[in-house]
Amino acid sequence: MVKVFVFYDTKYGNTKLAAEKIVEGMREVEGIETDMGYVKEIGIGNAADYDAIVLGAPNHMGRPSRTMKKFIDRLAKLDLKAKNVVVFGTYAGKERLVDRAVKKLGKMVEKKLPNLTLISPGLSIRVNGIPGPIVEGELPKCKDFGRRIANQLKQKQ
Repeated sequence: MVKVFVFYDTKYGNTKLAAEKIVEGMREVEGIETDMGYVKEIGIGNAADYDAIVLGAPNHMGRPSRTMKKFIDRLAKLDLKAKNVVVFGTYAGKERLVDRAVKKLGKMVEKKLPNLTLISPGLSIRVNGIPGPIVEGELPKCKDFGRRIANQLKQKQ
């Protein structure tokens, strides 16, 4: 059984909704156990016992949220069992394949959590304006992403 924890930061609920859909997709893959939590409400120690972690943050001014940055700094101080990590984010604005903040989140993870392997390009989910809602057609991408990541993790086991 591969244990995965999905951590997210959210301001308007869009990143939480994306996280829920990612978890939904992961749960469709046999042999994957998932949990999720809001970084402001979940204990940092929860990350220690998982095989993989997923980090999701909204885009704030072209960067991952400050809350997620602080959370990653705290993760860096833990003795993580996790070997793999995946990132995703939500952004407002013009359609792009990968939002700048997700790329920066991936680079931040590689720098601050060097013992973890970033196993996939990040997923960017577009929202309509800063408060959202998520643009139509974006949520199925989350579920597909979750399924794809779960299958990758299962194969690496």
